[in-house]
Amino acid sequence: MELKKIALNDVHEQLGAKMMPFAGYNMPVRYSSDIEEHKTVREGVGVFDVSHMGEFWVEGPKALELIQKVTSNDASKLVDGQAQYSCLPNETGGIVDDLIVYRFGDEKYLLVVNASNIDKDFAHISKYNKSIGAELRNESDDYSLFAVQGPKATEILQKLTEVDLSSVKFYHFTTGSIGGVDDVIISGTGYTGSGGFELYVKNEDALKLWDAIFEAGKDADIKPIGLGARDTLRLEKGYCLYGNDIDDTTSPLEAGLGWITKFTKDFINSENLQKQKEEGVSRKLVGFILEDRGIPRKDYLIEDADGNEIGIVTSGSQSPMLEKGIGLGYVTKENATAGTEIFIVVRNRKLKAIVEKLPLYKG
Repeated sequence: MELKKIALNDVHEQLGAKMMPFAGYNMPVRYSSDIEEHKTVREGVGVFDVSHMGEFWVEGPKALELIQKVTSNDASKLVDGQAQYSCLPNETGGIVDDLIVYRFGDEKYLLVVNASNIDKDFAHISKYNKSIGAELRNESDDYSLFAVQGPKATEILQKLTEVDLSSVKFYHFTTGSIGGVDDVIISGTGYTGSGGFELYVKNEDALKLWDAIFEAGKDADIKPIGLGARDTLRLEKGYCLYGNDIDDTTSPLEAGLGWITKFTKDFINSENLQKQKEEGVSRKLVGFILEDRGIPRKDYLIEDADGNEIGIVTSGSQSPMLEKGIGLGYVTKENATAGTEIFIVVRNRKLKAIVEKLPLYKG
């Protein structure tokens, strides 16, 4: 299958990005080094082009009814200009995808989903919409998305807009003019834990906005950032990555997503998930930091001190900020408490690690 190209594909190639296939798209993975790009975001400001993400509009008098049916969180609690992290439960106890729900009005919502799941998610939501009848549109190919992240992000973006960015709280958004481009969705969200904004812009205006951001940030040493650093940044904060830490076989309760699973309403498979909550789960997703030198990787086995297999690593890397191996993985509930000693099996070695309360990097 031919790789899809994001609107600024040629720009990234000209910037010298290493381009690789990701979720069916040709995506910039790094421009310099993952560690350098990671530290740029933690300490200054960097820009991710994550235009591969999916955007679905849900509109009309039945919009909220559909969202309430297919998502685990309670979208009725949203006010205009507020966003909500949620997931799409499947019929068998797992997760179709995680997503963000944006409320624009009583009858207008935007769902932002993972690139690898665009077709799957749209088919899943459409199946339930047959009996509900909301207006549902997939406009994923029309939008670009730039994540401007880091402690200097607000100060740089404020040069480009009359919107008071300090008033756009975490998980809130507004629509306004920025960088000479109208109707940009300016969202106080991100996947790095270092603050900043995500900007949704129509493809035809993407280059103009990209150039304006870099011009405004040149004195702050702004840099483009690839998906490699995005992965280590989210891992330090313990944010789940679909396909690694959550998937069609993992329950939101096992994944530590009980806080976005609200039983105040009826949603897909809510009865079984409520039963699971009452009975308790047998495994839990935990974060850990290695005490021994080494790097944990996806699918490495996890053992207890007696050599019993107790789980599996779902994500792992070297933390640029902690300078230690870190990871996420599922372990038996008896071994899920912070402070528990576990062992990551790396080839023939067993590396000692400690289960830590998330986030792994507290800065």
